[in-house]
Amino acid sequence: MFKIMLVEDDATLFAEIKIRLAQWSYDVHGITDFNRVVEEFISLKPDLVIIDIQLPKFDGFHWCRMIRTHSNVPIVFLSSRDHPTDMVMSMQLGADDFIQKPFHFDVLIAKLHAILRRVYNYNTEPMKLKTWCGATIDYEKNTVTNQMGAIELTKNEIYILKLLIERKNNIVSREEMINSLWDDQRFVSDNTLTVNVNRLRKRLDELDLGRYIETKVGQGYLATEEVHFHD
Repeated sequence: MFKIMLVEDDATLFAEIKIRLAQWSYDVHGITDFNRVVEEFISLKPDLVIIDIQLPKFDGFHWCRMIRTHSNVPIVFLSSRDHPTDMVMSMQLGADDFIQKPFHFDVLIAKLHAILRRVYNYNTEPMKLKTWCGATIDYEKNTVTNQMGAIELTKNEIYILKLLIERKNNIVSREEMINSLWDDQRFVSDNTLTVNVNRLRKRLDELDLGRYIETKVGQGYLATEEVHFHD
């Protein structure tokens, strides 16, 4: 049973989400103190966090930043606002998805299924380590390491990188990537993929690797392989 932390101050909506998710055997926990979201997150150790943007005292963006200093747990934002910048901001902060209120519960459940299956199933594959451009990719720890240091990626970031380097020097279409990342692409904005890839590049830039992820306009993305010569 997956444990879900639901950070939602609307008591009616919280109760309805909890009932609906319980029907799918999800164990949903709320927040008792909206000033201590991180402390409750650390204590609960959830498998996924659903968080509203508009919350008492601090907004969801603040708590997402704070949670990300402790964990790369999947995070899904809920928002009643219709500003495109909210979605972009959530992706830049490392959220795995963004759901606009009001939403259909089938959409919420489909997205949760897809995220949890992707995050907690693909790491069971036999291959745990991969080398790429002189760096070591650890799929189990979600880390990339080279002579410049090490970075830890979110679940979406490591999955995108995995898709690209497994097909290195070949273009992976945007459609294929969206289908792999999100089960029902009808509910995914094309911009969501762009934001996720750009965020991955920015993280890889810390190791001077971002330049090896290329955009092929109108087609998709490509991970190139740097050739290393040894004496």
